[in-house]
Amino acid sequence: MDITSVITDVFSDFADPKKRIFVGYFALSLALAFVWLIVLRRKDSKGALRKIFDKKVWFSGSARADYGIFVINQLVTMLISPLLLTQLAIGTAVFFWLHNFEYLSRGLFTDMNTAVVVTLFTGTLFLVDDFTKYVVHRWMHRWPLLWSIHKVHHSAKTMTPITVYRVHPLEGVLYGLRSTFAQGTVIGMFIFFFGGSVELATVLGVNVLSFVFHVTGSNLRHSHIQIRYWPWLERFLISPAQHQVHHSTDKRHFDKNYGVAFAVWDWMFGSLHLSEDEEEMTYGLPEAQASADNLLDIYTRPFVDMWRVITSRTVRFVNWIRA
Repeated sequence: MDITSVITDVFSDFADPKKRIFVGYFALSLALAFVWLIVLRRKDSKGALRKIFDKKVWFSGSARADYGIFVINQLVTMLISPLLLTQLAIGTAVFFWLHNFEYLSRGLFTDMNTAVVVTLFTGTLFLVDDFTKYVVHRWMHRWPLLWSIHKVHHSAKTMTPITVYRVHPLEGVLYGLRSTFAQGTVIGMFIFFFGGSVELATVLGVNVLSFVFHVTGSNLRHSHIQIRYWPWLERFLISPAQHQVHHSTDKRHFDKNYGVAFAVWDWMFGSLHLSEDEEEMTYGLPEAQASADNLLDIYTRPFVDMWRVITSRTVRFVNWIRA
């Protein structure tokens, strides 16, 4: 593999509509931010552009670290992705596992209208994927071992759309496995019950619901543009401002808004926090917990912290056995 192909692969997400930072979604997010600032924040066009392209945000030490993490993580993904399970493997396993139950009939709904099947499959896949993201994200905050990894993401002191890639490679593996199992299970079950009529409603090869999520400003969730929804809507859909609340250093905002697309999971399980009309929020973690811009520390500290968690829990367990 030559250097040109490596560089192309590293930055391929910008050309892939399945990725959040696809240039089309990115451009639409900037346009949405511009309109929001002019119409609702009453800024003139120059003021809006200055706000959007604030050098203190885009060229901060934290942001520069994000850019470095993006490149490093893309290289790591290229190396380890061939070793991970695929949706096809999980889907196939689920499909054949369901044959073990005599009371389940293969192809039970094969006569169902194709449009209905496509709608059900598209919606179910998106809902299950979003719900499992919520669950894993909540675990990341609640379990000390996982928080040791996830706090890399929360160490960002300024946020740009690239901050979504500020994750430790171990977290990337965990979320990749989550996606594989969640989506593979849905695929296997639908093929078992609905047969060959199972198809995904897509736009540019992307789940139509994911496409809507991205074209309506998913990139602004990691940004300094605090776009809010109506309070009633924020009980169902996570606004960019709500995700920024999730990153806030204000104790009132801790352990809130774990959802990605749907806020209803937070509403159901008591972690919902509606957005607030604040011009500025502070982000990040104390330097003693996580570095915002030191790449070596960002990649190595989680291993140290996980070791501390494991050893402390081991000591507690041994003391409990001895007591």
